Amino acid sequence: MEMSNLQPAAGSVKSDNFRRGRGHGSGNGKTAGKGHKGQKARSGAPRPGFEGGQMPLYRRIPKRGFTNRNSLEIIAINVSALNRFEDGTEVTPEVLLQEGVISKIADGVKILGNGELTKKLTVKVNAFSASAKEKIENAGGTAEVIE
Repeated sequence: MEMSNLQPAAGSVKSDNFRRGRGHGSGNGKTAGKGHKGQKARSGAPRPGFEGGQMPLYRRIPKRGFTNRNSLEIIAINVSALNRFEDGTEVTPEVLLQEGVISKIADGVKILGNGELTKKLTVKVNAFSASAKEKIENAGGTAEVIE
């Protein structure tokens, strides 16, 4: 490798602020890269996805279901995932995120009852299943619901 051979990566030096249609001296004058005549050369060219009056693809494909605007994204973890904490730890969604048990908090965290818990913990999250609450309390800990 020599200084004379260095060049930027392919595609990395393309500028988006290129001024089209500013005379033939600019290298992109006269038709400004639109070619000669035709629908796409004129103003008011059709929107993306327009198929010349044919029923467009996005309308030909059947639609299924809907997305509920009011649904919440609850992160669920099993009670067995709490065994990584030391006895007496206060477990909150922020602590779970910090320890890497969950990747994001979203709209809330719920503890489910799969697995066994051997540590005495104070768990403060948005929701518990009945079996998870029972296992936390049987291990000597407390399960508190936060909002």
